[in-house]
Amino acid sequence: MDTITKRIDAITAIPSQYLSVTPPIPRSVKIELTARCDFNCFFCASGARLRKKSDMSWEFYTRVVKEMRDSGVEELGLFYLGESFLCDWLADAVRYAKQDCGYPYVFLTTNGRLATPDRVEDVIRAGLDSLKFSFNNADAAQFHEVTRVKAKEFSKVVDNLKASRAVRDKVLLETGHRCGLYASSIRYDGEQLTRMEEAVDDVRPFLDEHYWLPLYGQAGLTAGANGTVAIAGNQGRIGALRPPLPCWSLFTEGHITYDGTLSACCFDHDGRFNMGDLTKQSFKDAWISQPFQALRDANLRQDVTGTACAQCMAYGSLKEECDGAAKPMRYVAGAREQ
Repeated sequence: MDTITKRIDAITAIPSQYLSVTPPIPRSVKIELTARCDFNCFFCASGARLRKKSDMSWEFYTRVVKEMRDSGVEELGLFYLGESFLCDWLADAVRYAKQDCGYPYVFLTTNGRLATPDRVEDVIRAGLDSLKFSFNNADAAQFHEVTRVKAKEFSKVVDNLKASRAVRDKVLLETGHRCGLYASSIRYDGEQLTRMEEAVDDVRPFLDEHYWLPLYGQAGLTAGANGTVAIAGNQGRIGALRPPLPCWSLFTEGHITYDGTLSACCFDHDGRFNMGDLTKQSFKDAWISQPFQALRDANLRQDVTGTACAQCMAYGSLKEECDGAAKPMRYVAGAREQ
């Protein structure tokens, strides 16, 4: 089975045939079953409620997911900006994508709080291929500070992550279906990195793979939050960072909001990256729409002045080395700094 980092790197590298204003249909698409989230993390713009938050309709989901598979999409992520375990029909969404549409790979990322053993078993039995936990806190106190959720809930995240291994192994034994279990963490430095590494070491035996991420600026919306200095764009994972321009998000992966918008950005919290309305046009047409072509052209020229990407790039230097552009984030009491 391919590791999760191998799949991620294949998307973020932007193969040469995708470096076009009209690239082929993306291999991977993330779709937002719900825009709601049970966390309010300081480094995520979701809590600012810059757009309405609700759930996708089953009718739209089934139509667009089938249409995308028929168009050649191979990997379907059942999440985008919200927490998908808030969606009551999550297991049905997995089952439809796998059994009715034939997606080779269906994946999911969760903050873990609602990923209880029974819910995890439901989605794995439905055919989920990959479950990743966003594991970004070393202890209960930091969990409360970062997520603004009660500190006692931290133990639920850890317990759910660990329990998912036993659930996965049971389903594998009974059915032969193997779901990969993964986690990612924001990389800090100094004493906080040591604490975070200890927390990761505690859960690592229950995972197939863990990897580190830099702090993103959420399209410029959270740059400077709590004293942080975020990297420009979405440069992928630490260990395989990519140049901020052209941004792979525009070329190799689709992003669909709960209300049917095709977005050009991994972090479209305010709707400025709307490239098409999938309630009125096909995925194929929206993927090569004129707004999308214009934004890709600016990215390829590495001049996004006056575009939706400008705010995201404003705080980053394109002259920096890729690996140097994602220094670990320092953690200090009550704030974080680069």
